[in-house]
Amino acid sequence: MPQSLDNVLIHVIFSTRERMPFLCDCDLRRKTHAYMAGVIRKLGCAPIQIGGVADHVHLLVAISRTITIADFVKETKRATTDWLKNGDPEVPNFHWQRGYGVFSVSESARDEVTRYIASQEAHHRRTDYQSEFRKFCEKHGLEIDERYAWD
Repeated sequence: MPQSLDNVLIHVIFSTRERMPFLCDCDLRRKTHAYMAGVIRKLGCAPIQIGGVADHVHLLVAISRTITIADFVKETKRATTDWLKNGDPEVPNFHWQRGYGVFSVSESARDEVTRYIASQEAHHRRTDYQSEFRKFCEKHGLEIDERYAWD
C-alpha cells in the first residue's frame, strides 16, 4: 500500500507536581487547555478533548504516527510549563509531575471518553485524582508503584 494511514487515539493523564492546585482558577485552566491544544497541533497531532481540574489534566488526542508517545507528552508538558511560568505571575513555581499515564482508546469509545473528560469537574466532586488514576491503571491491566506514582 503506497500510503500510510493511522487513527491512534490516546487518553493521557498527568497531574501537577505533588497535586498542587495550580489550576484552581477556571480562567487560567481554560487558557492552559487552549494553549495545550495549540502545542498539540504544532506537534502534528489532533486534540479531541482537553479537560481537568485544579491539579491534573486529561487529554484525548489523535496522535501522529511521526511522534513517539514519550516525546509527545514531554513536549506538551515542557511547553505548557514554560508558558505558565513565564506568563502568569500567580504560578511561577508551576511544574507537572514527572510521570504520566497513557491509555489506548478505540474509535468506538471516542465519544464516551470525550464526555468523560468534559465532565471532570462533576466527576471530581465524588473522587480524587489518585483514586481515579488507580482505577484507570487497574482497568488497563497496569500495576503502579505507589512510591513513584505521586510525585
